[in-house]
Amino acid sequence: MAGRTLGSGGWGGARSGIGASQRRRSGALDGAGVPGPLLFHRRFVAGDQTTRTVLEDLNATLCEDGLPPKAISNAELILAEVLNNVVEHAYSGDPGLIELWVRDDGGGLACTIADQGVPFPDDVMPGSDLAAITPPDLLPEGGFGWHIIRSLAVELHHQRRDGRNLLALKVPLG
Repeated sequence: MAGRTLGSGGWGGARSGIGASQRRRSGALDGAGVPGPLLFHRRFVAGDQTTRTVLEDLNATLCEDGLPPKAISNAELILAEVLNNVVEHAYSGDPGLIELWVRDDGGGLACTIADQGVPFPDDVMPGSDLAAITPPDLLPEGGFGWHIIRSLAVELHHQRRDGRNLLALKVPLG
């Protein structure tokens, strides 16, 4: 089933499919205001296992749509970092709502992530700087996510609107 999405029955609705021809004809704006044909959409409750399932579904959908393997791999890595940050930091491991849209904007995958968690400190996205690590055996477990996101994604934007964090980014196809 290509272009799967969660139904309109709220955050826990049943899955339903969007056919490829319907997806390709749709140029309307989604709820996050990103133009282009909708390839993938999910509303889900934040959690480690749920994030893994959403990423597996995304990967399968993008593979079915014949997108370049490098773009699929980069999208999965970037979105894994973003979604895990939402789970860990915006919601501090507590349940919370996340919505993900992925659209084909003609030059890449336009991704929008919305959550109702706490905002970034001072409402500013973290930078991509890496801390100095010496010696290498003291490598921290985390702290690389924003470096990865900023290295692989382009057109990265964040805003806080109506009590929601909205993060938009683009994954290049090439």
